[in-house]
Amino acid sequence: MQFAEDYKDRIPEITGLFRSVFAASEGKSEGDLIASLVQEMFATTAAGDLFAFSALDGGSLAGSILFTRLRYDQDSRTVFILSPVAVQTQRQGQGIGQELISHGLNAMRGHGADAAVTYGDPAYYCKVGFQQITEAQAAAPQPLSHPEGWQAQSLKGAELTPLRGRAHCVPALDNPVYW
Repeated sequence: MQFAEDYKDRIPEITGLFRSVFAASEGKSEGDLIASLVQEMFATTAAGDLFAFSALDGGSLAGSILFTRLRYDQDSRTVFILSPVAVQTQRQGQGIGQELISHGLNAMRGHGADAAVTYGDPAYYCKVGFQQITEAQAAAPQPLSHPEGWQAQSLKGAELTPLRGRAHCVPALDNPVYW
């Protein structure tokens, strides 16, 4: 498995991956919704506020993850949110997603990120170092429909102290439908 950070030549392929994976697990409308989110993230997110990582197996796209900046009004730390994540349906359960997320988190450390947050299945994300948090520890940019899925981790080796202030995500993700 190889990991790639360059994505500009792969945008249609990455978007198609998200569409097919989410359609297979959640239905066509969810596949279209997440594909639209990914397209909008690529089209509207400022340079330095978006990082995309891909897992390649023999040159074929096996998985992809996106990190976008999450700002807090009263906190100077550099924070990114990991969302969304997709691994080809027929390749799930082989550890590709966890390897890809671990690679991405290490790369984000190298880019100077202090913390990463995500919103998803705690049983899955705990395997790559995320821990459940409350909104007292880090506000979410939108009301959470599943607060138990709000998770974070320090990328600096120390315990994550509360992130201060109101949270602001990139415009593409700032829609209640994703939260």
